[in-house]
Amino acid sequence: MKALSQKRRHPLAVLALLVMALLLTGGLYAVATTTNEAKAETTTYSAQDIEEGQKLFLANCSTCHGLNAEGTEAGPSLIGVGAASVDFQVGTGRMPMQMQGPQAQVKPEQFNEEQTKQLAGYVASLGAGPAIPEDEYLDVTKGDSANGAKVFLANCAMCHNAAGAGGALTRGKYAPSLMGVDEAHIYEAMQTGPQNMPVFNDANITPEEKRDVITYIKALDNNTDPGGFNLGSLGPVSEGLMIWSIGLAVVIGFTVWLTSRSA
Repeated sequence: MKALSQKRRHPLAVLALLVMALLLTGGLYAVATTTNEAKAETTTYSAQDIEEGQKLFLANCSTCHGLNAEGTEAGPSLIGVGAASVDFQVGTGRMPMQMQGPQAQVKPEQFNEEQTKQLAGYVASLGAGPAIPEDEYLDVTKGDSANGAKVFLANCAMCHNAAGAGGALTRGKYAPSLMGVDEAHIYEAMQTGPQNMPVFNDANITPEEKRDVITYIKALDNNTDPGGFNLGSLGPVSEGLMIWSIGLAVVIGFTVWLTSRSA
């Protein structure tokens, strides 16, 4: 008993207890959060949706992603990617991929809306992940375009261009244009980080800020370029090149005219 009492008075005893308490609290929170996310994912899909989604998956996706979506050398695991990732990839026609390459290409969708929902439901049932966004966060009439511009310029413009026109990346990859993209797919891209894009979860960019970004993008989408030619919306690079080219042409033309006059 005396030895135990001495250990309790050890200077590190309090630190050890504090670390154990933090680990226990963090573990319980993680379990609770995962459980809540899993419920949020699966309650929107019926058992029939999940069953039909599994059939579609086995027939169209399992070759690359594995029979149990565990992943293979040809494709990553889909366990825990969530319904939002499936809705984005399948809904934009990127999946199934037409061919191997630096990144999946946008093409006409291979599945209708109901089939996409079933595939999303099956993948969501495999593990908790980002859910398809609620309509409230896709309504641009509730968004703030000015704040969306700030968030977009700080987080997205370096790849997608300030005007959302897209741009080239390394090794044949690129950031696609955001013009004409569905609101839900823009939200899901921020939420899941497809291709080379980073993940912007709700701790990085809140759902309200995501809606503001979508509002800003849609404002750009409806812009009719009142200032004249948009020059590809590439900013000062294309504008400077245009001015330089016109100026050089004027100088050459003036030089030719002076030469012909002196002759």
